[in-house]
Amino acid sequence: MGAPSPELLLASASPRRLDLLARIGITPDRVLPADIDETPAPAERPRDYALRMACEKARAVPADGAHVLAGDTVVAAGRRILPKAEDEATARRCLALLSGRRHTVLSAIALLSPDGTLRHRLNETAVKFKRLSDAEMDAYVASGEWHGKAGGYAIQGRAEGLISWIQGSHSGVVGLPLYETRTLLKSAGFLIG
Repeated sequence: MGAPSPELLLASASPRRLDLLARIGITPDRVLPADIDETPAPAERPRDYALRMACEKARAVPADGAHVLAGDTVVAAGRRILPKAEDEATARRCLALLSGRRHTVLSAIALLSPDGTLRHRLNETAVKFKRLSDAEMDAYVASGEWHGKAGGYAIQGRAEGLISWIQGSHSGVVGLPLYETRTLLKSAGFLIG
C-alpha cells in the first residue's frame, strides 16, 4: 500500500469545479473560497490575467499545511477580457459581442504546496457561437443561466445549443481543465487512478 494522498483545499465556491474534480476521482478535504480583487491590470493580457488570478487565489486562503488548488476562467474576444455577467445588460452585451464569432476561453489552475511551491497550468480553448438572433439572446438572458459566468454564458447549460464548434477542453470552458488538473495533482503526489 502506498502513502496516502496529501490533504487538498479547494479555493473556490464553484459547484462546477467540485463536480469536475469528482470526475477524476478527487474530493477536496476542505473548500474555502478565495476573496481577492479580480480587477484586471491596465493592458493585462487575458492569459496573464487568468494565471495571475489562479495564483493569487491559491495564495489567498489559509492552507494550514494542505495543498491549495485554485482556478480561474476567462473569456476573451481578442485581447479584450469579458466580464463575469452580474446583470442582464452585461450578459446581453457579451452575447452580442460573441454572436457569430470565435473567442478564447482561458482556464488557469494553480496548486500551492505546503512548502510554498506554486505550480500552474493554462488551457486555451477556442469556442464559436452561432450567429444569435435577438430572440435567442432574449431567451438566454431570460434563463438567468449567465449570472456570474465569465463571458455571460455557461457551456454546460442552454448555451451549449448555441455553440457551433469548440476546439479544446470542454471541461476547461466549464471551469476546470481536467487533463491539466489531473497532471498537476499527480505531480504533487495525489493518487489518481
